[in-house]
Amino acid sequence: MTTAAEASNLTIRDVTSKDEAAVRDLLTAAFPSDMEARLVHTLRHCGALVLEQVAEDGEGRVVGHVAYSRVTPAAIGPGHSVHVSCLAPVSVWPDMQKTGIGSVLIESSLEKLKAQGEDLVLVLGPPTYYPRFGFDAALARKVQGPYAGDAFMALALTDAGERNLPIEVAFATPFEEFE
Repeated sequence: MTTAAEASNLTIRDVTSKDEAAVRDLLTAAFPSDMEARLVHTLRHCGALVLEQVAEDGEGRVVGHVAYSRVTPAAIGPGHSVHVSCLAPVSVWPDMQKTGIGSVLIESSLEKLKAQGEDLVLVLGPPTYYPRFGFDAALARKVQGPYAGDAFMALALTDAGERNLPIEVAFATPFEEFE
């Protein structure tokens, strides 16, 4: 079992085609159905993913996964030029959860997104978990889309990600299965 100390020794890297089966198995184990595994597969193969990464332990085993997909702002107003992505899903093997793997994976991937020029990241998830990374439900209230409430949060990675709000957005088509 991975401990919090070992979580800091993870290798975070982009997903390759060789990782697809391991990612599918991980997603299927981490969630109560195969819905998230199907979502990631569809997002990956329709070209909607902005970033997809895995966490590997010291033995090269995939122990965590995160995916970010493109969110499209409406073509009017100052928000039309904002680069928006959605964090969904993030997963860790059930017997390794609460050891810091997910946190390391999210922090590392958010840094990479910022370096890639993303302005705003959205997430739908536990309001007790995501604020530790800077996600904020109040900021997300400036984003009109299919989701709302305290579980819908946003994180501005640049000044434009906060300044050019409010905006209306559309999520990648595969998300319609979750609406």
